[in-house]
Amino acid sequence: MTDQTRWGIDLVQVKNKAVKYQKDLVSRAMEQVVKMDESGITDLMIQIEAEYERKYGKNEADDKVIL
Repeated sequence: MTDQTRWGIDLVQVKNKAVKYQKDLVSRAMEQVVKMDESGITDLMIQIEAEYERKYGKNEADDKVIL
């Protein structure tokens, strides 16, 4: 077992909690996506792509075809 008083343990725990929170968000979102029909999922994909573009700039996947 790791010594909980060691320097940096709290930083590791905060990082692990942040990762778990993100995974939980994805899981909850997927629960809702399963309930959607094709048009709802398509609209959601467009909104996600727009948000990704806004946050992270040029989407490098624009020139690729998804099959």
